[in-house]
Amino acid sequence: MNKTSHIYYSANSLPKGWNAFVKHDIFLQVDYLKALEEASPDNIQLFYIGVFKEDLLVGVAIIQRVQLYLKDMFRKTQVSCLKEFFQNIISKILKGNILVVGNLTHTGQHALFFDENRMTQSDFFNFIFKGLDTLRIKIKETQGKKIRAVMLKDFFLEDSIHKDKTAFNDHKLHEVFVQPNMIMPTRLNWLKFEDYIADLNKKYRNRYKRAKKKFGAIKCMELDLEAVQANTQKLHHLYLNVSNNAKFNTFILPEKHFYILKQKLNENFRIFGYYLDDKLVGFYTLILNGKNLETYFLGYDKEHQYPNQLYQNMLYDMVKFGIENKFSSVVYARTAMEIKSSVGARPKAMLVYLKHTNKFLNAILKAIFGLMNPTQDWEERHPFKN
Repeated sequence: MNKTSHIYYSANSLPKGWNAFVKHDIFLQVDYLKALEEASPDNIQLFYIGVFKEDLLVGVAIIQRVQLYLKDMFRKTQVSCLKEFFQNIISKILKGNILVVGNLTHTGQHALFFDENRMTQSDFFNFIFKGLDTLRIKIKETQGKKIRAVMLKDFFLEDSIHKDKTAFNDHKLHEVFVQPNMIMPTRLNWLKFEDYIADLNKKYRNRYKRAKKKFGAIKCMELDLEAVQANTQKLHHLYLNVSNNAKFNTFILPEKHFYILKQKLNENFRIFGYYLDDKLVGFYTLILNGKNLETYFLGYDKEHQYPNQLYQNMLYDMVKFGIENKFSSVVYARTAMEIKSSVGARPKAMLVYLKHTNKFLNAILKAIFGLMNPTQDWEERHPFKN
């Protein structure tokens, strides 16, 4: 049987059978993709590739064109003159348009899926790279933008993709380690949140008690669609408090991002607000993805973050939601690895594949990316008795 592929420029035009094919992952499903299109950062554009065997969908890919701006890449944090010099060099090399096989707004491999019984991995990736070449040419012709680099993101070390790297080697992609995904498997004996607390050793059980004591009079409430809409500006302000503190970032979410996701995903997108004297001082969001509870963006008022241990309490509340709703794991994503490990999350190594379209820059890209994404020294915590 002949195989073909097709590029789609809108989630509204995705073929019938798409959702049934990717039912295992909400981040590949049409409702989420429509929401992301509508609530996408200004510098991200989405494309989709479908691979067919006759008329049967046998493979899909999510592609993002990302425009990297200097103002978004390195935020206003205090750095030395030498470090600022290197940041400026890196920014000038990487700024511009890149194609990402993946979703920059979320940690993890949520972009590629194919039916291994109907096609080989080599065939699948040949279609993906062919699609990338087509997009690169079309973007140049229609928008006058040159694609500077290509990235396939966030693969675990045990992913089957690494078994055959022929396509990656043929296209001269570099394999680069990035920060790990912090994931906490829930235990079978955790029937309620108190069971989790009971499994903590004395040191971390006391830490939990201190965090709850410092939480004080703050109340946690789930926000429905109407409440999210009413608090749109405040939620975005609290999100920016956290986002702008990141040393490196590739996008800024638009103001209505959380409202649109709640509108499109309904009960699969949950948002919880923290109130002190009827004032919203923090929030966190969750995406329900099958048996995995995916933590999403959060925000807080800096005035109450440390005195009330808002972030630490958010992490505990995420655990509680995961246990009470019988999820098999809580996916905490990357960043803040040490504090996430203090509640029970474990690091799971990930890597990306990278290529710069300039041959000279591609030869040194791995070193450049190392400067851009430095290894962080941190101590993994072990909060459980056993």
